Amino acid sequence: MNWVETLNGAIDYIEDNLLDDISLSEIARHVYISNEHLQRGFSALADLTIGEYIRNRRLSLAGLELTHKDVRVIDVAMKYGYETSESFSKAFNRFHGFAPSVAKQNSINLKSFSRLIIKIIMEGGTIMDYRIVEREAFEVVAKIEGVTAEYIEKALLSSWSVKGKLSHSIHLIAESENDNIRTHMGQELSHGEVPEGYEVWQVPEYTWAVFQCVGAEPQAREEMWKRIYSEWLPQAKYEVLQAVNSHIIYSCKRDEISSPDTIFEIWLPVKKK
Repeated sequence: MNWVETLNGAIDYIEDNLLDDISLSEIARHVYISNEHLQRGFSALADLTIGEYIRNRRLSLAGLELTHKDVRVIDVAMKYGYETSESFSKAFNRFHGFAPSVAKQNSINLKSFSRLIIKIIMEGGTIMDYRIVEREAFEVVAKIEGVTAEYIEKALLSSWSVKGKLSHSIHLIAESENDNIRTHMGQELSHGEVPEGYEVWQVPEYTWAVFQCVGAEPQAREEMWKRIYSEWLPQAKYEVLQAVNSHIIYSCKRDEISSPDTIFEIWLPVKKK
């Protein structure tokens, strides 16, 4: 299954189970891909997360259903996954701009959020530098803790160090565990003792697709991710490694992360189709 088919398969599964309590892990298992790559690829191409897509679809359908006069707000709330009318009302108001009770009035303008179909249209050739690297297993000394996207941005913009020495190669490693996508920060271990509060992270032997991008963090990195999923993966002879736990490394080669000429590399584990 190619990348576009994988994402559309995930959307098919979401639509078939839209009224059920579906999880990211359940969707990822259905299309045989890791949580991390499904979430990241979907967000890169759709400009919203899977959770946002599900919520928008439910609220869109709930608004349509409330136009029927014989329907109670609490029944619609329960049907679309809200345990109380209060939580449903808040979400509904954020999406439509008014309370659910107002939707039952005549001639009210509701917001519609239609089903998503992902298509890749090749309109012109662009140059995209990458290389394929066969690399043996190696070790990274890292903070083994789940960190948020906000923490990552702050850490990248600061002088992150191990043992007080500035790291010129920052590695962010993402792994999937159940519905949680955790990210760990560290640098490659070459010698010496492991600092207090850090652990050794084992990165298995993989084939890596390595993409270089130049620009300020995080804009350059996010733009490169979008290009990887929209331009490279649909036509490449490689596919993302369908691992339960997938490792992604961001390697920064300059101290000034926010500089417009900062050089980044994204290492993506792949295999031949």
